[in-house]
Amino acid sequence: MQRLLDSDLAWRFRRSPIAILALLVTLLMAVGAILAPLIAPQDPFDPASLDLMNSLIPPAFEADGDPQFPLGTDDQGRDLFSAILYGTRISLMVGVAGVALAMLIGVTLGLVAGYRGGWVGAVIMRVADVQLTFPAILIALLINGIALALVGRGGGTDLQIGVIVVAIGLSYWVQYARTVRGSTLVESRKEYVQAARLIGLSDWTIMFRHVLPNVTGPVLVIATINLALAIITEATLSFLGVGVPSTSPSLGTLINIGNRFLFSGEWWITIFPGAALAVLALSVNLLGDWLRDALNPKLR
Repeated sequence: MQRLLDSDLAWRFRRSPIAILALLVTLLMAVGAILAPLIAPQDPFDPASLDLMNSLIPPAFEADGDPQFPLGTDDQGRDLFSAILYGTRISLMVGVAGVALAMLIGVTLGLVAGYRGGWVGAVIMRVADVQLTFPAILIALLINGIALALVGRGGGTDLQIGVIVVAIGLSYWVQYARTVRGSTLVESRKEYVQAARLIGLSDWTIMFRHVLPNVTGPVLVIATINLALAIITEATLSFLGVGVPSTSPSLGTLINIGNRFLFSGEWWITIFPGAALAVLALSVNLLGDWLRDALNPKLR
């Protein structure tokens, strides 16, 4: 059955040019971000490699441009192409880590709520219902603000990135929990679960070894779509000045920096990072939409 499903997904993927293009764009940007130290002509995180005399140079295709900086430079003399590669690296890292944390929390709580039920499941679902009344970005802002107030901003870049990951993870776990709970309620009444109980397997073994593999389909779809949302959430936090510090800029930080110069003529500082963020989020979203349709049995 699994082999049939895999072949069916492969066939559907080959028949979807939008999904192929979205995957290629996503892979291209991911590979460029991973290999940024090898591809980028400059390390924008190294102050020794920056020269203020090279600040605010327009893109190479403009009259005053410099071929050494194909997308121009910012106010600190950073090569914008290099900054976008490194910024995409941070945005992807934060997005993937945030989604992984949200998936871990949501899937675990959803399994417990669906399998155990009772007051434990009721408490988990009521907490989820309360959180759904607030936009995810407000939850992320609240968690990020509380964490930074406790640890301070002097904890270093790694600590601030970790705070953003936790904020994103705690903002998006609800969808996983609700979806997994519904699927677990169905699976827990099937014969294989009853047989596992009869032979004396523990609840945790049944949940994670037997029930979990049968509820992962919707989880993968949610994770793919949430990856784009997590990247945008990180960019929003960084744009508002409460995310990644300017010394290690993500795409949101670069857009925030460029926004200060947008009306003074240096449009490239914000337009190019904004375009990179839009293309990345769109391609991941298109992949998530295709995966959702491909796994929908009503559309087969």
